Amino acid sequence: MIVVDVTIIAYLLIAGEKTALAQAVYRKDPQWMVPHLWQHEFLNVLATYVRHGAGDLADGEKIWEQALTLLGGREQSINMHLALELATRHQVSGYDAQYAVLAFTLGVPCVSEDQRLQKTFPQFVLSMERFLSLPQD
Repeated sequence: MIVVDVTIIAYLLIAGEKTALAQAVYRKDPQWMVPHLWQHEFLNVLATYVRHGAGDLADGEKIWEQALTLLGGREQSINMHLALELATRHQVSGYDAQYAVLAFTLGVPCVSEDQRLQKTFPQFVLSMERFLSLPQD
């Protein structure tokens, strides 16, 4: 089990230069957990994707449905007080803090390409490459 942030979800479902890496992460551990926030963030990613002409509305809707299928039942509530504390203490966004709190609470890695988050919480926020380099459980 791992926590993934919205960029990893986007890399998996929207074809691009990091899709193969995200697919490898999914093959290594398909039990992806997310805070409820992911839907709001992913909707914004898809809206930007469509607005910039990378795909049309039908493409965006198809990707949205794929994401819901992939992550259905994998959403977890988090302690928002702890997220606020982490965000203010470590000067990260409230959004990023939610992924970190979920990983910390579940005792699992958080996979993210956000270098600031990796640097702030190196003990449990890992890049896709670093996660893939870990031995299989």
